[in-house]
Amino acid sequence: MTYIKGVDKIKNFFLDLFFPCFCLGCQKEGSYLCEDCKATLDISEFNYCLCNKNPLLLPPLQKNACLRRQGKCQKCQSKNLSGLYFALPYKEKSLTRKLIHQFKYEPYTKELAKILAKLLIEHFIITNKNTEDIFENSVLIPVPLDNKKLKNRGYNQSEELAKELAKIIKIPVVSNYLIKTKTTKSQMELSGKEREKNLQGAFMVKNPDNLKRAISDLALRGFPQKIFLVDDVYTTGSTMEECARTLKQAGAKQVWGITVAREE
Repeated sequence: MTYIKGVDKIKNFFLDLFFPCFCLGCQKEGSYLCEDCKATLDISEFNYCLCNKNPLLLPPLQKNACLRRQGKCQKCQSKNLSGLYFALPYKEKSLTRKLIHQFKYEPYTKELAKILAKLLIEHFIITNKNTEDIFENSVLIPVPLDNKKLKNRGYNQSEELAKELAKIIKIPVVSNYLIKTKTTKSQMELSGKEREKNLQGAFMVKNPDNLKRAISDLALRGFPQKIFLVDDVYTTGSTMEECARTLKQAGAKQVWGITVAREE
């Protein structure tokens, strides 16, 4: 193991030497996000409900409170998604938008996953969501890509983000249950209703019996089973809502969302 780590350090040294990275905010060499530019990001100190228009600020999580009721207001109780954690607002022409755009579009900078995951961890810490009772006996499931996009990009940005989060919060990533079964239009081009229609039937649980078994195994330990869906941006919530509906049909009880940013 020590030998492998040594090889990785040498490899990273030469990569940095011959292919240096530059801050996407100020172009300073050394990192895709320097400390000065990171300090300008408005990491959220609060959590909000799932309403698209004027989402409500949620009260702090009370000890021993029912977690599944903590992520929604009265108006969005019918949502399949139990709630959403996000670190940053997704504003037009913002540094956040630059970071996410380069993470999922050309030049496809996969290394940004680690930086974006750390921003999410800061949000969890600020909002006191980095506690064992929230993440214990849970799994991370990345929002899947269709095969065409996965082939073009070479990786699923949501899965890479989930892997980096898993290293820090120490819960497993499950990438082989929820799959996307058809190619859909880009959500950016569609209205809210069109987004919902575009995604109908687009996801399925590949092996529902195994997922039910995994949920049952965890529930037997006396803790509520939670699935955390991971994606890069939450816009209208259509993608996560369809994924949550599919997972609940397969037996999931609580499905929460985790995204780097939420569009205002």
